[in-house]
Amino acid sequence: MSKLVTIFGGSGFVGRYIVRRLAQNGWRIRVACRSPEEAGFVRTYGVVGQVEPVFCNIRNDDSVRGVTRGVDAVVNCVGVLAETCKNTFKAVQAEAPGRIARIARAEGVARMVQISAIGADSDAASAYARTKAEGEAAVTEHMPGAVILRPSVIFGPEDEFFNRFAGMSRLGPVLPVVGAGTRFQPVYVDDVAAAAVAALDSPTVQGVYELGGPDVATFRELMQRMLSVIQRKRIVANIPFPVARLMAGGFGLLKTLTLGLVTPPLTTDQVRNLAVDNVVSDGARGLRDLGVAPTAMESVLPDYLWRFRPSGQYTAIKNSAKNLKQS
Repeated sequence: MSKLVTIFGGSGFVGRYIVRRLAQNGWRIRVACRSPEEAGFVRTYGVVGQVEPVFCNIRNDDSVRGVTRGVDAVVNCVGVLAETCKNTFKAVQAEAPGRIARIARAEGVARMVQISAIGADSDAASAYARTKAEGEAAVTEHMPGAVILRPSVIFGPEDEFFNRFAGMSRLGPVLPVVGAGTRFQPVYVDDVAAAAVAALDSPTVQGVYELGGPDVATFRELMQRMLSVIQRKRIVANIPFPVARLMAGGFGLLKTLTLGLVTPPLTTDQVRNLAVDNVVSDGARGLRDLGVAPTAMESVLPDYLWRFRPSGQYTAIKNSAKNLKQS
């Protein structure tokens, strides 16, 4: 009988790619998420009955135990970029991974993969980075043989990075960014999925792997590459950190005054994160150690950012027509 895996957050950005790859490899999959009725699309990644969305509250022991019982492996993809209501950094990124690992060990689960992040550090100024490190520590305490994957910023069709800023570029001649000089090493979402699958399929693989793509670039350079892909000319303007902190504080106050009805476009914790380079450490094990060749941004970005071009899908046709007129 094929192996059974539970993927926490399997309907999310990274999780769905892991689900697809594991289904292709013959695994039976439980996709544990808050709203399984909205995750029906994952069923199409496998044959009938192979992929099943199930409800799970990762803040509750019984809920986690219910979706973990009887499985061969677990993968945790759950994380938050900003806190909302009960989904705090501590609850989601520190406590939940430990809960999953503790219950997985009690249930006799053989393998666990934890999706963390480059920059996870118990001494970091950012609560996001600190809780990622706390989650890693909790996982290794209960599952010493677990594999922890630390990706840099992840790109792909559903990402919240290039899509967000490409959308912002349509609003005016200036594209504001915080930390224009901060370096990133963007990694393709399907490469992260391939790394997770390799970790599950290789019993001897364990420990921390930092995942980055083939290119290291500053925030400004990444925005310039994105603008080139969507064929828009914009001024990439850096917002100094002191100004960004004031702005984030103001947005936070607005969120408080509106009882959370307003979602801040920038938080103080995000400003702290953006002050630190997000690249693979020297000597760290990475994608190639898991048998995955990193995918370049240039081979993927045009496939999903074309909709932000001034003429969208018709840009190539218009350019061709212009060449005909000139000839």
